[in-house]
Amino acid sequence: MDYFLQQLINGLTLGGIYALIALGYTMVYGIIQLINFAHGEFFAAGGYMGVILLSYLAASGAGPYVCLAGALILTMGYCAVLAMAVEKVAYKPLRHSSRLSVLISALGMSIFLQNGLMLTQGVYDKAYPTQMTQGSFQVAGLYISYMQVIIVAVTGILLVALNALVFKTRIGKAMRASAQDKIMSGLVGIDSDRIISLTFAIGAGLAAAAGIMVGFYYGSVHYGMGFVPGIKAFAAAVLGGIGNVTGAMIGGALIGIIEVFAAGYLSSEYKDVFAFVILIAVLYFRPTGIMGENVDDTRV
Repeated sequence: MDYFLQQLINGLTLGGIYALIALGYTMVYGIIQLINFAHGEFFAAGGYMGVILLSYLAASGAGPYVCLAGALILTMGYCAVLAMAVEKVAYKPLRHSSRLSVLISALGMSIFLQNGLMLTQGVYDKAYPTQMTQGSFQVAGLYISYMQVIIVAVTGILLVALNALVFKTRIGKAMRASAQDKIMSGLVGIDSDRIISLTFAIGAGLAAAAGIMVGFYYGSVHYGMGFVPGIKAFAAAVLGGIGNVTGAMIGGALIGIIEVFAAGYLSSEYKDVFAFVILIAVLYFRPTGIMGENVDDTRV
């Protein structure tokens, strides 16, 4: 039983990271029906920017949690600006083109950003200052690391903030209106171009936060780290119901839990396979996902 609960905690930690990445996919799809395959590179860029900012802030003498908070905020801002630039260059000119053209542009931008990271940051892994969050404590026989607590706390705060933004603010109302009908929302004064750019920025900011969390969790980052987690997060978005914010959160948690349990009880060598098996099964048996029936009420 203790082993089961330990794996459940590990799965929720990993699932929170997938949920942050999946929200970017589902928000962009909800607005313009685009699967942004370059989204994983914002996650990787966030991981690298986190290394740079944490090193700089630590050298300035700031405390560990001040360093973490500062790095999170600045990295999310950096990736948000990067995503807005990518949207203006790669997607906006193709807004009225075929979906195949936009898809090819997304794949090309993914390759471009990944190679840009490789050329600017090098081909070798960069280590994270994990001494900031080392240590663990025991609760009822379960070992919980400080890093897991930080990941769950940061993920929870960001998810609550996103829900408040989408469902409690005028910007969120404009995003949901644009997702339902861009023409009618434009007639009532909503600038769809601004909303699309903002959606890209928010999604990339969440992915950047996930990149920092993964860097801490695994101890290093790599220029190609965005591909596999990006595909798993896409599977999470599809599982929850692509275009649905709540569904992306649920899907991310489920993918993380299933992956950890599969690695713990079956084989860690095939842990990456299960996310793709789930993706295939969902597309075959329930293409709308878990929350697909409620898309009109909750999509972004």
